[in-house]
Amino acid sequence: MASRIEMETPLVELDGDEMTRVLWALVKERLILPWVDLRTEYYDLGIGNRDATDDAVTVEAAEAIKRRGVGVKCATITSNAARQAEYRLRALHPSPNATIRAVLDGTVFRRPIPIPGVKPSVAGWKKPIVIGRHAYGDVYKAAEMAIPGPGTVELVYRPREGGPERRILVADMAESGIVQGLHNLDGSIRSFARSCFNYALAEKLPLWFAAKDTISKTYDGRFKEIFREVYEAEYAEACASAGVEFFYTLIDDAVARVVRGEGGILWACKNYDGDVMSDLVASAFGSLAMMTSVLVSPTGVTEYEAAHGTVQQHYYRWQKGEKTSTNPVALIFAWTGALARRGELDGLPALGGFARRLEAASLKAIAEGDMTGDLARLADPAPARALDSWEFVDAVAARLEGP
Repeated sequence: MASRIEMETPLVELDGDEMTRVLWALVKERLILPWVDLRTEYYDLGIGNRDATDDAVTVEAAEAIKRRGVGVKCATITSNAARQAEYRLRALHPSPNATIRAVLDGTVFRRPIPIPGVKPSVAGWKKPIVIGRHAYGDVYKAAEMAIPGPGTVELVYRPREGGPERRILVADMAESGIVQGLHNLDGSIRSFARSCFNYALAEKLPLWFAAKDTISKTYDGRFKEIFREVYEAEYAEACASAGVEFFYTLIDDAVARVVRGEGGILWACKNYDGDVMSDLVASAFGSLAMMTSVLVSPTGVTEYEAAHGTVQQHYYRWQKGEKTSTNPVALIFAWTGALARRGELDGLPALGGFARRLEAASLKAIAEGDMTGDLARLADPAPARALDSWEFVDAVAARLEGP
């Protein structure tokens, strides 16, 4: 084997939780370290360490990504009451992804990886659908309250520089219930719009943006207004020259159009919409484990990860000694995306070339019938048997070592 590819600048490596943490180490050991003299600035974002540091490690990791320019992240647990009891956490901390997105002021772009031998569930889809997910606010930074009984709930705005308060009635509650307050920032929405237009121009994809301004006239209406302003002031000429269409419609109309279309678009969504629609698109194309996710800041800072979670049930089986058939392809592509970007920034074409070879080896293994159970159930023709994760990684390594 030739000497390993040397790196100049470290990647920021964010380790994670459960089954993805197990596979993270496996992918590094078998598919990266034999070929790359890997340099990383390592942060442990496992739920235990986040709790022990009062979540300071998450902010430190995000700031490191800003400083280094490129990060790669393993999936992490977002704590809730059940997880607090399971892991004996001192406190419930925010979603680490939401914290990192807020620090980087980034937009998440999720793109399915076309799978040889697996047709999308939506028969008309011929090209990938990229989801651009706004990375700030909405329900992920909501204030919530349980209302114990009859009473009034109001929204109050108190200007920091002084002046009269503004308040509106949310609800005159006749009984106990719940309330939720959402917010967003004009600057974050503008960054979201710019990131989407930049991505659409770079990838030569039509850009769709969808919201529900007919119902949410102020909140969703502001998104629509800012997208239009940014387009007309900064991108209309470039989009016209590149033949890139910008299209706004209502979210329910967008869903109907996407299902009837053939794909090949960038679909910009508000935070919650993007969370849901990216899983729908991934599942329809075959598997959530076959979707890439990259967080892009307006300044070009990037963080790569798999679109899926920590694969909790497989982890419990692995703890009992089983070798599970967990698909590591999205984890592999998180590493290849980060390595390619690091190579691009540092002028190391060999690093980008290796990343492309590793991606090709992964897809070649699947095309030649070596795949995990999630794909084996969908493939036509079906493979003789499904591989466990370790066997699949070995199959990829064999293609990488071959001619």
